Amino acid sequence: MDSLALVFIVVAVNGSYAIAGGLSAAASIVISIATPHWSRVADRIGQSNMLIRVVPIKIAGLSLFTFLVLNQSPTWTWFAAIIFAESFSVNTGGLVRRRWLHVLSPDKSTTAEDESDRHLVNTAYSFEALMDEVVFILGPIIVTACATSIAPAAGIIVGILFMAIGVPLFVLQKSTEPPATPKRVVDPHPAVIRNKQVQAVVLPTVLLGGFFGSIAIVTVAFTEIRGQEDKAGILLAIWACGSAVAAIGNGVIKWKISSAARFLIFLFALTILSIPMLFVHSLLWLSVALFFNGFAVAPLVINAYGVAEGSVPPEQITETLTWVVAGMPLGGAIASALSGQVIDEFGPDIAYWVPLGFMIAASLATLPYFKVFKALIGYPRARD
Repeated sequence: MDSLALVFIVVAVNGSYAIAGGLSAAASIVISIATPHWSRVADRIGQSNMLIRVVPIKIAGLSLFTFLVLNQSPTWTWFAAIIFAESFSVNTGGLVRRRWLHVLSPDKSTTAEDESDRHLVNTAYSFEALMDEVVFILGPIIVTACATSIAPAAGIIVGILFMAIGVPLFVLQKSTEPPATPKRVVDPHPAVIRNKQVQAVVLPTVLLGGFFGSIAIVTVAFTEIRGQEDKAGILLAIWACGSAVAAIGNGVIKWKISSAARFLIFLFALTILSIPMLFVHSLLWLSVALFFNGFAVAPLVINAYGVAEGSVPPEQITETLTWVVAGMPLGGAIASALSGQVIDEFGPDIAYWVPLGFMIAASLATLPYFKVFKALIGYPRARD
């Protein structure tokens, strides 16, 4: 909700998609650095202890950003406030998935030998992807309705309220929280990001984040130029609906191929399904293109988690799950700034080349890890 709400409030006050894109870029860069750090802290001191220290500061930072924008303070103060706020961003999706793994697989080495248990983990990840899509369906609609019907700032304020209510409810769920694993004096495990399997997923997902970020801002501009900006949230919700349908299918199917193979298949599928958006010039056909494009989104992210999670020991899983998506805001940072410039210069219809370009780059980013994927795909394991 925050990223879309930021676009609405900044464009309403300033009128520039370039500045909105720049703010999104700055926020995304900080998020990509902050979320792995706080996930590492969660592994060390426990999820609840981390959340109660970090989230209140983020809420204060977002409130300050909203105040500065509404009062038309100097633009540099907007950047300072959003950078401060996003420095305390937490990847709650990674925390939840870590809890699923803890509940379904307290002994990770045993689960690796048990196909039925592994299927449950895949189903749990698919369920979480479905819940993510429910959020992405309702979130844009709520933000758009609030920002266009109440006030430009209403979208971001509602997002803050959801965070202020949801995080304490999450913290109260003590029975599913995995135990903390304090760092040893001599840590036998190398840094997560040095793991080749993790890198093989993180590099493409950095560029996938560029795809996600550019789709959102270009779609908002696509509707605004046609005088139907109130439909932006509905279009993004339709996109999420397609992904939700795919998440259900991915969780139901008992796959016979590895997570790595599925990751590559859905990565290339998403690239192909991004092409039709170049040729649509109405909201109706854009909604159709977005719906079918969403079919590849959830399975791609689910299998990215599957590849990365299987490559590290239990005490590094939360951080690893966060690394899978931590790079996405970094790609989104570049894409937001680039999309804003392209929209201002050439219009939103042409700007759909930006998300397609990022998907092509994401597909090419798998080539340096050809041997890694070959080993993952060709190695027969029950967990696949």
